[in-house]
Amino acid sequence: MSAPSLIPPAHNCETCPAHNVGNLIKLGINMDNWDYVVALAGNPNTGKSTIFNALTGLRQHTGNWPGKTVSRAEGGFSYGGHRFKLVDLPGTYSLLSTSLDEEVARNFILFGQPDVTIIVADATRLERNLNLVLQVLEITGRAVVALNLMDEARRHGLTVDERSLARDLGVPVVPTSARSRQGIPDLLQAVSEVATGKIVCQPHRLKSEPPALKKAVAELVAHLETMFPGLPNARWVALRLLDGDPRIVEAVERGELGELIRTEASPVESNLYLPLEVANHA
Repeated sequence: MSAPSLIPPAHNCETCPAHNVGNLIKLGINMDNWDYVVALAGNPNTGKSTIFNALTGLRQHTGNWPGKTVSRAEGGFSYGGHRFKLVDLPGTYSLLSTSLDEEVARNFILFGQPDVTIIVADATRLERNLNLVLQVLEITGRAVVALNLMDEARRHGLTVDERSLARDLGVPVVPTSARSRQGIPDLLQAVSEVATGKIVCQPHRLKSEPPALKKAVAELVAHLETMFPGLPNARWVALRLLDGDPRIVEAVERGELGELIRTEASPVESNLYLPLEVANHA
């Protein structure tokens, strides 16, 4: 498995997103008996469901996101002495919130603040899939790319330099062929190391902003942090506002951002939660 450029880990479990469970509860996620929460994102038809099944086995259930008609699948696994809850996000091509699926996926990554986001990418259509990868990395730096369908890529004579890709993206990239479980042990290891802080990612982000944009973003970030204390990644929200994202604009105008970042628990839908027994891949 290749690794990105690393900086010394500075992991403190008391400040892990998983310990700030209010947002997760509001989004329908129960963290009882789990150490970390992992989001699973990706374009449709990338083998995301196959990876979900490979990681969780039969220890999974489905329901709907609170207040949404979009279905949600959850599962669990254990690795290295820790228990991980895996949340399968709707398959999307972007996080620009032009559909309900995109809105659900974006809100979970931004406001749920999962400990790790696995981004499943199709190795046979990598350029197309990198759009979502880069969008996720703008929101969170705690990510692992599962470069899936490597068997199909080889069949078509395609090769991918995952080490160079990991270096360029700043997060671990793990080649997988989920149907035959190739690469799944390496994926588990990468997820565990990011979750526990053994790997601290340095994700690719837009750095060369024009001076006018940089000034506008800084001013807007200051306003957002005053209006919505505790807002995660206020810079990303500011960029979406400047881009005229209608859902983010509406969320600010109606105060929905404040609701999403409140830490107090609120009633959620009834769920059949996972059994305590989890697959042990250690």
